[in-house]
Amino acid sequence: MNSKHSQYEDLCQRVIDEGIWVENERTGKRCLTIINADLEYDVSANEFPLVTTRKAFWKAAIAEMLGYIRGYDNAADFRNLGTKTWDANANLNEAWLNNPHRKGEDDMGRVYGVQGRKWAKPDGGFVDQYKKIIDNLSKGIDDRGEILNFYNPGEFHMGCLRPCMYSHQFSLLGDTLYLNSSQRSNDLPLGHTFNACQVFFLAAITAQITGLKAGKAYHKIVNGHIYEDQLELMKEQLKREPYAPPKLIINPDIKTLEDLETWVTVDDFEVVGYEHHEPIKYPFSV
Repeated sequence: MNSKHSQYEDLCQRVIDEGIWVENERTGKRCLTIINADLEYDVSANEFPLVTTRKAFWKAAIAEMLGYIRGYDNAADFRNLGTKTWDANANLNEAWLNNPHRKGEDDMGRVYGVQGRKWAKPDGGFVDQYKKIIDNLSKGIDDRGEILNFYNPGEFHMGCLRPCMYSHQFSLLGDTLYLNSSQRSNDLPLGHTFNACQVFFLAAITAQITGLKAGKAYHKIVNGHIYEDQLELMKEQLKREPYAPPKLIINPDIKTLEDLETWVTVDDFEVVGYEHHEPIKYPFSV
């Protein structure tokens, strides 16, 4: 088994071997939990980190990140891109439904992409974090602060959810782009398959629209966990031999941030060479 291709499975095995049981108040379930994991994706070699030991789905993950890049704050806009990931958070979360900041059906509030594209300044106006990063990188500038930050505690009460993967820092060495993404909490059987694809995609697409070469993407997971009702299924999954990673093909006509904001859809992306084992239906904890 090639360890490079099985870092995800190695991490899940580590949780089973070393994890500590933690009660989760929000879901009322226990999680087997470890603190601190570092994963690495080779974007230059186009090793797309889609899980192979079960069938996983990548389109919704890319659609969601595209929505963040566009600064969307409405679940309907995410649905139009091809993902229903925000429907429940926007419309079924009791606390949010009663929140005076909620603007009506499908409203998500000031979460994720809103912070990334319209971070509110205390003295008025907004900061467009992603545009600043793109402008700098396109000129070959890395000011050691090319950071896309979604984590704004001062506005948590104005959104339906705190971000899980909350920070993305881009770095430039010569003409090669690197990405470090930080995630505070990761449901490894389910959430990870999504988030790993998003880290890779963000690195690859940012390199493409800035005219840079993609290097590596580093994915920091602080709290990695497996829920108790997922544990036996994960043990079964870990008996399977991983396959080599597939490749992500990006439409070469995508050349600017404006392209991403206007006409790009999930149909502009394709995954080739995806070999995988049978699907596993994991329970999801809302």
